[in-house]
Amino acid sequence: MTGSTPFHVYDTTLRDGAQQEGMNLSVSDKLAIAPLLDELGVGYIEGGWPGAVPKDTEFFKRAAKELDLRNAELAAFGATRKPGTRAVDDTQVRALIDSEAPVVTLVAKSDLRHVERALRTTGEENLAMITDTVELLVREGRRVVVDVEHFFDGFRFDPRYARAAVLTAFEAGAEVVCLCDTNGGMLPRFVTGIVQDVRAAVGPVPILGIHAHNDSGCAVANTIAAVEAGCAHVQGTVNGYGERTGNADLLAVVANLELKLGRPVLGAADGGAGAGGLGGLPEMTRIAHAISEITNISPFARQPYVGASAFAHKAGLHASAIRVDPDLYQHIDPLEVGNDMRMLVSDMAGRASIELKGRELGFDLSGRPDVLGRVTDRVKDAEANGYTYEAADASFELLLVEEVEGRRPQYFTVESWRTIVERSGGRGTLAVAEATVKLSAGGERIVSTGEGNGPVNALDHALRQALVRVYPELETFELIDFKVRILDAMHGTDAVTRVLIETTDGGTAWSTVGVGPNLLEASWEALTDSAIWGLRRLGVPPR
Repeated sequence: MTGSTPFHVYDTTLRDGAQQEGMNLSVSDKLAIAPLLDELGVGYIEGGWPGAVPKDTEFFKRAAKELDLRNAELAAFGATRKPGTRAVDDTQVRALIDSEAPVVTLVAKSDLRHVERALRTTGEENLAMITDTVELLVREGRRVVVDVEHFFDGFRFDPRYARAAVLTAFEAGAEVVCLCDTNGGMLPRFVTGIVQDVRAAVGPVPILGIHAHNDSGCAVANTIAAVEAGCAHVQGTVNGYGERTGNADLLAVVANLELKLGRPVLGAADGGAGAGGLGGLPEMTRIAHAISEITNISPFARQPYVGASAFAHKAGLHASAIRVDPDLYQHIDPLEVGNDMRMLVSDMAGRASIELKGRELGFDLSGRPDVLGRVTDRVKDAEANGYTYEAADASFELLLVEEVEGRRPQYFTVESWRTIVERSGGRGTLAVAEATVKLSAGGERIVSTGEGNGPVNALDHALRQALVRVYPELETFELIDFKVRILDAMHGTDAVTRVLIETTDGGTAWSTVGVGPNLLEASWEALTDSAIWGLRRLGVPPR
């Protein structure tokens, strides 16, 4: 490879990623994701397979009118012509041309076993299919990428034929030939050796690519190995979406290339812009989560670089060192990828963890060893009884307020509450849940009754109805997540229940925890904590 060789970051979230089990992207979804990928700075966005998938045909028609991409080029995906025909007569090849995509990516067979058993043709005819299709697309003014499918498995079976598929594609005019680990079973040293072999066969100039699947858990590592062995084109998907165990996570790939290997690749589709494009690494976490919202697949907390837990520290030993120098226990500064360090408060926490978490929440405890000691003891005792503050920052902050200020904010005083579930008839009939809450707020005694599709929902409604008369700010609060965990399950119906609730006011989300001998008592604690924390965050004084 020469220093002038361009580097390609090629995203296939909209095509290969969309094959993930449970994912079903509409055309509108794809049109919403594409600008985010462009903002990140990828060079190519593979939109789908026009002519084979009706939604993808529509996507390319709408994309031509609705997308204004500043960094990326759209690529249409398809296959080489069918055996025994001409590319010019193949309707699916014609659909690729009609898509008006400036780049066309063709999948071609390179494993002789697949040629003979799946295509049911000869090795020679398969090579002719590659030549015929690539030459036609080049004549039509398209830049062509050829994905040689099952390449690594095919190379290990018959290296001569696998090499021939690559050389044929380049000779026909392909700009890139991408070596695919379609079954995802390779290890980095296998990838390194094979890429080096192919690089020697094609010479230093042609652009080789890598498309890795994650069935061996090595997709990102295999991609990096391929780059170091001579590939200058990487394919992957945001958040590692894809069939089976997924594709190489493109976010981890580009972060490793830029931050670990010092190669500016985002915004560098034509070898020029470098990493300082429209978005780049500092926007990576935000873009990853925005795409998760569109795909309706929850973000993976432990995802490298962009996960919520990627820079979360729990052990007290780590916290002690982080207080001195955060870099001692972090491989990069989280801000480089738009993430942030988090301190987790748990029974493993020492005073250093509490101090750092307090600082994160706006409390300076460095000169208050008495408070640190009390908070640490309370956390350890609470977690021994089933509480967890790792995912309930709001509840921990209220605990901290109690120790620092001597009491928690007194927005209301609860007199009593109760729930009733009434079902008329047998199984399958409609049940009605009702809750009554009696409390004092704003100098008056309030009795409120709420109905819901379950007792917890009814309690939530009753509490809000009671408080909104005094605190209208609660109108915007909405419960968006509810998790239940049964602790000490061996105790059966006598087990302890823990509830985690996430609430939003439309701009901020916060989580609270409750523990009790049953679901309702645990839920009530989490609900009241949520209301108190939300009002305090808004700066609302007790009335």
